[in-house]
Amino acid sequence: MTQLTLKRKLAILSDAAKYDASCASSGSVKRSSVGTGGIGSTEGSGICHSYAPDGRCISLLKILLTNFCVYDCIYCVNRSSSNVERARFSVEEVVALTLDFYRRNYIEGLFLSSGIIRSPDYTMEEIVRVARLLRETHKFGGYIHLKVIPNAAPELLAEAGLWADRLSTNIELPTDLSLAALAPEKKPAEIRTAMAHIFSVREESRPEGKVDGKAKPTKLAPAGQSTQLIVGADGADDAVILNRSAGLYAGYGLKRVYYSAFSPIPDASSRLPLSPPPLMREHRLYQADWLMRFYGFAAPEIVSGGEGGLLDLAIDPKLAWALKNRNRFPVDVNRADREMLLRVPGLGVKVVDKLLSSRRHHRLRLDDVARLAGSIAKVRPFIEAADWTPGGLTDDLRLRQRLVPAPRQLELF
Repeated sequence: MTQLTLKRKLAILSDAAKYDASCASSGSVKRSSVGTGGIGSTEGSGICHSYAPDGRCISLLKILLTNFCVYDCIYCVNRSSSNVERARFSVEEVVALTLDFYRRNYIEGLFLSSGIIRSPDYTMEEIVRVARLLRETHKFGGYIHLKVIPNAAPELLAEAGLWADRLSTNIELPTDLSLAALAPEKKPAEIRTAMAHIFSVREESRPEGKVDGKAKPTKLAPAGQSTQLIVGADGADDAVILNRSAGLYAGYGLKRVYYSAFSPIPDASSRLPLSPPPLMREHRLYQADWLMRFYGFAAPEIVSGGEGGLLDLAIDPKLAWALKNRNRFPVDVNRADREMLLRVPGLGVKVVDKLLSSRRHHRLRLDDVARLAGSIAKVRPFIEAADWTPGGLTDDLRLRQRLVPAPRQLELF
């Protein structure tokens, strides 16, 4: 067997990791190597990201420990039956690559996942050993995100949280039935058990007290845990996906659910779609997720803005909901509560907070709202101000067309 060079391994195992979208690196505690003789930090406002054209984060060294895998998940390019070139890093090679890339200013941290080799425990031990060497031996202060192997020993998951900023356990598919059909070796109960254990040990590690009115970060995995849902590999509609996400946020205290549009893979099973879903569907799910986490929307409310359990791809889900619930508008910006102001299209969380602060001192006019919001076109039909009422504009049957102009061909010159 031909011995692969480190460069070739990197090419194979970085490409194999590209399908995992849950690689954001924000939200951790501040950490610096100043005074420790080590390298790296997470000081400042978080890790700086670069993004690929499809929106995925590329600021971390994002690799698999190996793309060998004993599982045969139909949707996965690294499944055991896949005819792909295989490679495996040693623990020491991953450590050396991380440090070398960091010193060259290519990355701000490490995102490490792996195919499952030998057993879940063996694979998780290797992943944990990488993080332990970086932290203990090399005093690495940069960001580390580790992928959890479900069914690994609880003590390994707890140790992973000791070294990592964030942990993630991918559910992959939005229903247990889909997982049983497309990834029979993966057990939904084992995935949920791993997530529940991580949630439990993180909370146990949280110091008492608050900072700026918020609970202090946990000592284990301070940036939280996340998961990924593949969109379009099965028949699940957006309602099913968002309801699953809502349950995960409520049950396991997840920091983020990531949505990854299914990408057709070589030698694919006939049970998989021949083409990917529109990338806009992934984008709309992220917008809907934001509405659930920060705007007080419930999943069924958001989906009601579309048709047949699917979000409207032509307009953002907040505007879609507003257009189907015009009886809730217009909203008086001088009297409405925060929850209702957050439902006004075009008003974000920061803008709403500024409106609430400003109206304590004087009655808000339309110009005041425009100044705070930056743009008033989308807002105007849904609000009342001291000098403005939309009249029949809110119920205008052509309002959608006015707010969402038809696309036109761009000119080359």
